[in-house]
Amino acid sequence: MSSISISFSCSIIPSPIPLHNNNYPFPTTTQAPIFRVTLFAISSPPSKSPSSSSQDVKKKHWKRGEFPGTSQTQSTRRTPIKNIKKRLDKKNIAKAWVNTVAEALSERVEKKQWLQALEIFDMLREQSWYQPKEGTYMKLIVLLGKSGQPHRARQLFTIMIEDGLAPTPELYTALLAAYCRSNLIDEAFSILNEMKSHPFCQPDIFTYSTLIKPCVDAFKFDLVELLYVEMAERSITPNTVTQNIVLNGYGKAGKFDEMEKVLSGMLESTTCKPDVWTMNTFISVFGNIGQIDMMEKWYKKFCNFGIEPETRTFNVLISAYVKKRMYHKMSSVMEYMRKLQLPWTTSTYNNMIEAFADVGDAKHMEYTFDQMRTEGMKADTRTFCCLINGYANAGLFHKVISSIRLAAKLEIAENITFYNAVLSACAKADDLMEMERVFNRMKDNQCQPDDTTFSIMIEAYRKEGMNDKIYYLEQEKQTMLTDDKIVSEPEDKIVQS
Repeated sequence: MSSISISFSCSIIPSPIPLHNNNYPFPTTTQAPIFRVTLFAISSPPSKSPSSSSQDVKKKHWKRGEFPGTSQTQSTRRTPIKNIKKRLDKKNIAKAWVNTVAEALSERVEKKQWLQALEIFDMLREQSWYQPKEGTYMKLIVLLGKSGQPHRARQLFTIMIEDGLAPTPELYTALLAAYCRSNLIDEAFSILNEMKSHPFCQPDIFTYSTLIKPCVDAFKFDLVELLYVEMAERSITPNTVTQNIVLNGYGKAGKFDEMEKVLSGMLESTTCKPDVWTMNTFISVFGNIGQIDMMEKWYKKFCNFGIEPETRTFNVLISAYVKKRMYHKMSSVMEYMRKLQLPWTTSTYNNMIEAFADVGDAKHMEYTFDQMRTEGMKADTRTFCCLINGYANAGLFHKVISSIRLAAKLEIAENITFYNAVLSACAKADDLMEMERVFNRMKDNQCQPDDTTFSIMIEAYRKEGMNDKIYYLEQEKQTMLTDDKIVSEPEDKIVQS
């Protein structure tokens, strides 16, 4: 994902928010040298003289046992030098090619272009000088996990072992995380059991924390309890990150009593103390459901615990206040951030833009976006997703189009969230033809639709009574799921078009 940093003047445009101004040939085949043989008549040896002997007699210049050489072979000395130079040139060209491919691979990984990254990596493995590296496999497995390609990650893991690299707990955990990101909990547990059977790849606290997260997200707290028991049997103590994950799950499930029990245990612990992330978890739980009083209460409690808020803490407060249209409190928080010399970040502005977008407040959303650009903040994909959603909610569909054009001009990455926002805007505008064009462009750009994509389109078709469209879309969804499962078969190639 690439973005362009845009510099603007420091002047602040009119805004409803009171602000302070404190802040890339192989060498062509050469023709074999032609040696000419000339025949001379043999006459009696000339009289010996210093000049003739030095010119006509090839004097030997080597000692016994050494390699022969003569004094009249200037051309024969030049040939091996040329050959050495050719070999060095070829070697340098090969080395440069290797570096170019490695850079191309890193670039694809950085831009999250998993299919192109696999194509380059597959080409790399075919070279005779290829040496497998653990770090390369780790980056690709993580990328595939984040791109919703866990089966390809598993296949790559198998090929890594075939290449002679031994698995490690970190690589196994990365593979397990790939399945967790796709909410394939059964497959993730299977990998955990595989790790436990490997003497040098035993799971650690990071492995268990990674597996706990999809369990709490799915509200499968019985599995969480089983994992805690297993950790205790292995003498693995939950850390603050693990507990924060569980706290967040309890909060989303509305299990506030369980949240407080976990927090009490953390306060009594000497190795698992609550931190600012614990604080953010508590206030975001109540802020997201609009319980402002409880949010403020827990904010004060954590401050009394000696935990100092940070930028994300205030971002949570700002988002909650804007959703309730409590702009005066939002302004107070922003001023307090200035007083603490905490910079407003892209995330700060995104939270504000998103909050305005959710209620269709296009006016304040625009003011906030203009303020963001004035201060030189870099807009990202989330920024434009919020803008598109906000204009769609306000019924300003011509501004949806201008936002999409601006995103293209700024080279904002078009991921699944971006396409879903555009699809949703098309659906709200009842423009089904444009919605279908966006859907086809999405697939052409190797961006695989998810459940949200299909839900948006099916609902739009259902609204118009287009049952035939719904049928074909559901068939396409089923075909995509089947194709994804086929990838896990061992006889398939990694790269499939």
